[in-house]
Amino acid sequence: MIAITEKTRKDLEFHTVLETISHYCVTELGLEKAQHIAPFSHKDQLMATLHQTSEYVSSFSNNNAIPNHGFETLSSDIQMLSIEDSFLEVESFRKMAAISETVNTHLLFLKKFNTYYPSLHLLASEVEFTKVIIQKIEAVIDKYGVIRDNASPDLVNIRRNINMVRGKVNQSFGQALVHYQSLGYLDDIKETVVENRRVLAVLAMYRRKVKGSIMGSSKTGSIAYIEPEATLKYSRELNQYEYEEREEIIRILKRLTFEIRPFAELLHQYQDYLSTIDVIHAKARYAQLIQGVLPTITEEKRIFLREAYHPILYVTNKRKNEVTYPQTLELTQDNRIIVISGPNAGGKTIALKTVGLLQLMLQSGILIPVHERSETFLFDRILTDIGDNQSIENHLSTYSYRLKNMNYFLKKCNAKTLFLIDEFGTGSDPDLGGALAEVFLEEFYHREAFGIITTHYTNLKILANELPCATNANMLFDEQSLEPLYKLHLGQAGSSFTFEVAQKNGIPYGLINRAKKKV
Repeated sequence: MIAITEKTRKDLEFHTVLETISHYCVTELGLEKAQHIAPFSHKDQLMATLHQTSEYVSSFSNNNAIPNHGFETLSSDIQMLSIEDSFLEVESFRKMAAISETVNTHLLFLKKFNTYYPSLHLLASEVEFTKVIIQKIEAVIDKYGVIRDNASPDLVNIRRNINMVRGKVNQSFGQALVHYQSLGYLDDIKETVVENRRVLAVLAMYRRKVKGSIMGSSKTGSIAYIEPEATLKYSRELNQYEYEEREEIIRILKRLTFEIRPFAELLHQYQDYLSTIDVIHAKARYAQLIQGVLPTITEEKRIFLREAYHPILYVTNKRKNEVTYPQTLELTQDNRIIVISGPNAGGKTIALKTVGLLQLMLQSGILIPVHERSETFLFDRILTDIGDNQSIENHLSTYSYRLKNMNYFLKKCNAKTLFLIDEFGTGSDPDLGGALAEVFLEEFYHREAFGIITTHYTNLKILANELPCATNANMLFDEQSLEPLYKLHLGQAGSSFTFEVAQKNGIPYGLINRAKKKV
């Protein structure tokens, strides 16, 4: 089981990767899941997820595009199903029919193209295919969301009566309209609708001469809106039938809710399946953005990242139309610790973060931007100490904070650990801090952990030279222009180019010479 602390996530900016992935989600639940992506505890689950994402990426470039997986969240509707005697409204059933249809389409598609998408098909095969939910809902509700007339024998009769009475309402209203218009009692608009009922637009001076019920008046008061007496009795009858219709619809919806209730768990499974597909789709879109691939996962303890890009830097530079420099790096059982040295601003920290972030992404089921012939091992722990972690609230100095962190490393570090330490040993007296850092490094080395550190300390460079399974590395600089080349070079410690940089920045040559003599 892999253990990743919140500090390591922050150090490696894992949340930024998850943010970008979640932007590609099309469902609420998918978005929620994407924001909580974490390393897998079991290798078989991890491999399944990586293969699913890899297969989804391939669907973007072949002719068998995976069907749409969008759905409206059903969580509260499914909860309602569990309450006895409750009933769902029409809209809830339409969402259930839609999600059932979407899942069915997915299952049939992945069954048909299982040779293209074996891992996705395996995921889909755990979900039950059924048309019963759709059939039950469609027997009651039509495609416009209206309860069908034949949903119950009583509803057929009620609606027949409603239509008949509506005819009488219109007929009686028409007769009243013709009668009062001929008497000149009506305004030019003749009629309007108030509270869903047809009313005559009667000039205020004649309102006492028109028999019926006053339903209101115009803003100026010049027109009175009157429902004719002849229409009134039919309107009351219509109201009664409409009330009966609503009561019958509630009975029908209660019956349908009762019939769908046994499928609550399946509907929950549908939601879970489609939101998982949404996350896989989002990870595939992200892989497309960063040119992510699935490297070989080895049983042998080895990291070989060929042409590895820092994904966040790659995306940022892509937007700015700037170049990102890839790194190639290898760690093996016989060469398990790399000590990177050289001047600041040469890309040491980025090289360190690239390895850590890519490893964390991969172990969380996310494809990574490396050459496809890259290889890596799955670690139980990734430990990081990157950047200035001065803890203001605890009033700890940077060095105290880092010592606390080193203590944590000592407790947790083992042969299946990847540790990444930036500016190892800094924050204290160089001699004493360097000596302590040297002891820590020896300890990690004897525990057979894999690691990368960056440092300016000479004693750590010397130690890396002396230990058989450790090696020095440096970030290449152009010695003429002193511009960084952002390329990691293994086998040799880096110069910090202190005097050369000083000279380039106009420090008098005499002073630099005096400093050289002191060294």
